[in-house]
Amino acid sequence: MAQNMLKKENKIFKNLYNNLGWEIDKAIERDDWKDTKEIISKGKDWIINEVKTSELRGRGGAGFSTGMKWSFAPKKIGSRPHYLVINADESEPGTCKDRDILRFEPQKLIEGCLIAGYATGAHVCYIYIRGEYSFEGQRLQDAIDQAYKRSFLGKNACGSGWDFDIHIHYGAGAYICGEETALLESIEGNKGQPRLKPPFPALVGLYGCPTIVNNVETIAVVPTILRRGGKWFASLGRPKNTGTKIFCISGNVNSPCNVEEEMGIPLKELINTYAGGVVGGWDNLQAVIPGGSSMPLLPKKICETIKMDFDSLIENKSGLGTAGIVVINKDQDIVSCMARIARFYKHESCGQCTPCREGSGWMWRILNRATKGETTLSDIDLLEDVTKQIEGHTICAFGEGSAWPVQGLLRHFRKEVDKKCSNDPLIKKKKDVPYLIDQHLLEKKNA
Repeated sequence: MAQNMLKKENKIFKNLYNNLGWEIDKAIERDDWKDTKEIISKGKDWIINEVKTSELRGRGGAGFSTGMKWSFAPKKIGSRPHYLVINADESEPGTCKDRDILRFEPQKLIEGCLIAGYATGAHVCYIYIRGEYSFEGQRLQDAIDQAYKRSFLGKNACGSGWDFDIHIHYGAGAYICGEETALLESIEGNKGQPRLKPPFPALVGLYGCPTIVNNVETIAVVPTILRRGGKWFASLGRPKNTGTKIFCISGNVNSPCNVEEEMGIPLKELINTYAGGVVGGWDNLQAVIPGGSSMPLLPKKICETIKMDFDSLIENKSGLGTAGIVVINKDQDIVSCMARIARFYKHESCGQCTPCREGSGWMWRILNRATKGETTLSDIDLLEDVTKQIEGHTICAFGEGSAWPVQGLLRHFRKEVDKKCSNDPLIKKKKDVPYLIDQHLLEKKNA
């Protein structure tokens, strides 16, 4: 077994595999709703400072400081009410962590909503859940009903003196609604398209009112942090990459799973210890997508030593994202895998920004032709250029998220892509294809 596995006493999600029961009575036995009234009685400033001390970063993908985000909400409630919105859309391919929290640990989320709502001045919370999660939505509603019966929600919630209500809002399966402002548009009944920022939701959000938007996992860990202390959470992981994280491991592994582990755990250790290793053995590994399909893949060489936290992955030109780890072994055609991802982003583009709307189609068409051996070397150069035309030129980061996987492919597997260019007249005349590709890349670098 791994030497630096997360100790049992430091696990936050003790029922991740539903072996202890999801009902509120079982949750209370696991210390959910323990001392909640006392925590709230310490005041908003204490709660926000404790979350800042923990260095908790958003678990939805962006990794922004949670305590900092909460502090952006106006201190005083004026004529406009404050809202708390929970992002349970979870449409990122390779990601299913929030799903298990909704099914098996719903009271952690509900308690976290009450505390976060109090800290940000919100009396009403909307949980935006993707429409395909019909069972998870029903389970969450049952859990909310149980909390109301215990008077943990509603008037004078949990005896705290704070009135708090939670409503579930179902989406219709649009990937873009995972972007916080598109999510707000959807709740309001509009087409799910991102808003220009600023103004940011903390000041002008749902119905034009101050709104804090957080991911399910981010809010679910808050009660445990406040019970055990921000310094305890900060002692796990490494500075600016603290605490525990649920990693979703899928793809070419022997035992796909969700697992809660310490931030900064080596990727190789995660795969071998919890997911039963790569199908065909570690030597059969080709690449790993470390944070959901929008994050650039990493080749085996980097996967040997990479640690799973925000900063380590950024240093290697990728990202932790949602921690949706997708393992790709050598049995797969890497170009076909990326073409499939490109097709997803083409289909899910909301169409508001021209670079994303048109560029995602270009990327898919070129990669689709590449899988059939119908591209030229200049087509691949064009593909790289298109990714740069998208990156940094869209209203939201989801446009960039469509370009990053293709950039990762070209960064680490350019030769494999170029070998697909059998239609290139130059390649048809030459027998030594690898040599020609090396020359092409050298000339491009020196140009």
